[in-house]
Amino acid sequence: MHRVATLTLNPAIDGSCEAEAVFPTHKIRTHAERYDPGGGGINVARVLARLGEVVEVVYLAGGATGALLDELLDQHGLDRHRITIHDHTRQSLAVFEHATGKEFRFVPDGPLVTEAEWRGAYDHCAALDHGWLVASGSLPRGVPVDFYARLATALHGRVKVVVDSSGPALAAAIAAGGLYLVKPSQGEFEALVGRKLDGPQAVGAAALELVRAGKSAHVAVSMGRDGAVLAYADGVIIRPALDVPVKSATGAGDSFVGGMVHGFLRGEGAAGAFRWGMAAGTAAVLSPGTDLCHPEAVRHMWAALG
Repeated sequence: MHRVATLTLNPAIDGSCEAEAVFPTHKIRTHAERYDPGGGGINVARVLARLGEVVEVVYLAGGATGALLDELLDQHGLDRHRITIHDHTRQSLAVFEHATGKEFRFVPDGPLVTEAEWRGAYDHCAALDHGWLVASGSLPRGVPVDFYARLATALHGRVKVVVDSSGPALAAAIAAGGLYLVKPSQGEFEALVGRKLDGPQAVGAAALELVRAGKSAHVAVSMGRDGAVLAYADGVIIRPALDVPVKSATGAGDSFVGGMVHGFLRGEGAAGAFRWGMAAGTAAVLSPGTDLCHPEAVRHMWAALG
């Protein structure tokens, strides 16, 4: 039986490549091209599967690019449930520039989804008997901003719901309450609470307010080079970031979520799961392009965080 389902309403075919330098107008020659199935929930599923978890991938997909996404998911050995849509699945691109060491990321809006299509995803997920649902990523056009909130309400008391999104979709889910874990970045969290938060202590205090209000049992806020913060029933944990070379930030947040869920599935408490989340998120930046984290790197980062 699947222990975890992930939901990706706006998946992508994630392309990545490298170039010596990026200039306007000129034709840019690239190398080291690769293509991976992407989007929040799919990335989380890839991480969980690499860490040995049993996971079902639920996603919307359509058009010729939707067929390619199916093929890529099969190549990764992921058990999948596709809800077919009429519009094309989006394609994103990350370009690593050797001259500066910077990464350029191009991310389209995605397809226009009809009500019948998003209701198909809702009905499937609302009937799940898995222990966990990770709803992650942006909402495509046509999907109501309270989609995650509705789903969390329908699953409350039956399934542990994790939401990793931003903007109105995250705000609506938080307002509904009863979540098990949310993981915004610092910028997304500041937008949610409506004020600038100066440092980890301020972030932790604001996150703890949401926990005590019953909005989410765990609020993890990733802060890039400043580390991460976790608020939960027993208080706040602040962990500094490990100093590692960054090859790509693509999928680091999704890897963090996958690592935390993996920690909980191992029977870890909040602190232990948080350590797994930071280990996976850190390991992800060591991999170029859209490769995400690998188990051996996650274990190495986990030991370094001890």
